[in-house]
Order: sequence, then structure tokens, then C-alpha cells
Amino acid sequence: MKQLVHKLYARGELSKEELVDLLEHMDVETRKELFRLARLRREQAYGDKVYMRGLIEFSSYCRRNCLYCGLRAGNREAERYRLSPEEILECCREGYELGFRTFVLQSGEDPWYTADLLAALIREIKAEFPDAAITLSIGEREAETYRLLYEAGADRFLMRHETASRRLYQALHPSMSFDHRRQCLETLQSIGYQVGAGFMVGLPGQTAEDLAEDLNYLQTLNPDMIGIGPFIPHDQTPLGNAKAGSLEDTLVMVALARLFLPEALIPATTALGTLHPEGRELALKAGANVVMPNLSPVAVRKKYALYNNKICTGDESAQCRHCLELRIEAAGFSVDMGRGDSLKALASRRHA
Repeated sequence: MKQLVHKLYARGELSKEELVDLLEHMDVETRKELFRLARLRREQAYGDKVYMRGLIEFSSYCRRNCLYCGLRAGNREAERYRLSPEEILECCREGYELGFRTFVLQSGEDPWYTADLLAALIREIKAEFPDAAITLSIGEREAETYRLLYEAGADRFLMRHETASRRLYQALHPSMSFDHRRQCLETLQSIGYQVGAGFMVGLPGQTAEDLAEDLNYLQTLNPDMIGIGPFIPHDQTPLGNAKAGSLEDTLVMVALARLFLPEALIPATTALGTLHPEGRELALKAGANVVMPNLSPVAVRKKYALYNNKICTGDESAQCRHCLELRIEAAGFSVDMGRGDSLKALASRRHA
């Protein structure tokens, strides 16, 4: 199996059959070598830098009913909240004082925030902090809305494709379209956003073939960012009793993604930190290079419950920032508080 890892490192690709074989026969020594080469490839692209993003979870309302998510519309027990535009702007002010130069505005799919309201908010943020990047993670919208928000000043858009398996996607996302999800990602790229996609590891019914297809899809899409996290059940969803994805399997997919797309920005997710006390540090050592401490008001953090036992819901923003910085440095990396654009985005800007 180590031969396949070295082939991937050398060529940046494997056939689907080779990838499935690697996933199904991954032993401890192969995994160690995979992590070593993924970290090496990350260092070749980005050095030892870990980019900090300030995450603002501004609404826990969602019109969707995804079977795994605690924010699903069908969860009548969920505590819902919406931050006002002024409250969101105040989070950005606090984050800017703490040194953040990227703000990630994330919510459920909440139509209360109209295109015009969001565009006005983005213009306000950009007027006050012109050197900061704005990342949106608000789900599926019309192409005209994506265009309006980009013209208002949004720089990036995160929207996981969730799974590249049509069978699995349709089973987990009632009333949503597998093809439309992909069309949204392509539309975002065509408009000019730096785009992030990604998937969950350990979903009920997921196979090695499905995970191989996720990596093949990402290589075709060639996004700027890749979000990979473990499936963690939420007890108020139809999958509340399902088995969680594993730390090891998720780290393997992070490392493989790094070798498939060396120039991508890959977060060490909060979900990994929920699975294991050093989950985020282990992800950095397996090729990840982004962390997203929370800038949301402490009063609402527990309400943004995508899954059970989410960490860092009681920390003030400054605590999150400084705690993560210490942990990153202790793991052997350096913190970069700048915009942290992807190499792909920087290259396209140079050629523009």
C-alpha cells in the first residue's frame, strides 16, 4: 500500500480502483507514511503557516431537512436565533481588533436574510475593513443572488458538496437536488468566488467507492478550499443513533485531499476537535492548514448545534483565538492572521 501512497505523492493522482484499494487496505504504517507525505506537500505549498479565520454563525434557522443536521427544519427542539446586521458587524469589529482578516459568515439556509440585506451588510463590512476577506457559507441561492453578493464585496463561498454519491446524497437530503448542488458550485466559480467544497466521512451507508468518488470530484472541480469532517450524530435527528465517523478515517481523507490538490486550503475542523482533544492538531499534521475560531456571541453558540457535544461553545472570542494560537504553535506550526488566499487565487490575480 505504501507504493500507492508514493505514486500519489509523485503524480498527484490515482485511478479509482487504486484509491479504493488503498482505502480498504490502509494499515498503520501506510497511514503514517501518508500523513508524512501530506504534511511535506503542504509545507512545499504553504510552509508551516496555519491561517486563522473568524467564524460568525449568524442564524440557526434552516429551511432544509438534511437527515444528519441538528439545524434541520424538522427539529422542533432546536433553539433558533438570528443575529441582526449590526450584531454581525459588531462581531467583525471584535474580530478585527483580535487580528482577524477573514470573516466567515455562516448560517443555515435562512431566507429571512434577503439578497439585498446581505449585500448591504457585506458593503458595510468592506467599507469598515477594506483589507479583510469575507467568506459566505449560506447554502443554495439563486445565481443572481450569488452575483449580487460577489459584486457587494464577498470574496469566498463555502458549500460542501456533502457526498459525491448520488445514491447517498438523495437518501440524506430530502427535497434537495444532487445536480443542483453541483451547479451552484460551478456557478460560484464562474462568477469569480474563491470556492470551497467538501464532504463528511463516516456517513451511514458510505463506502470506500463513495469516498474515492469524493476525491475524484474535488480534483475535477479544483476548489480553493476543501472542508472534510467526520459525521457526528445529533440526537434530535433521524440519524441520532447512528455510529459516528472515526478520527483516523477523517485524517486519511484530509491527507489524501492534500496530495490530490496540493494548493488547496484545508481546515482542521471543530468536529475533529470534538472527536478527539487534539483532533485539530492531528489534522494539521496530516496536511490541513486553516483553523476557524468562533467569533459568534457566546450567548448563541450552543444554539448552533449541527451535531452533539460541539466544543468551544462557552469561550469568549479572545479565548478561542489565543487558545488555538498556543495549540498551533505547540504542534510545531506558525499562525498567520492575514487574508490567507489560496495559491490558486493568488496565481489568478497575478495573471489578471
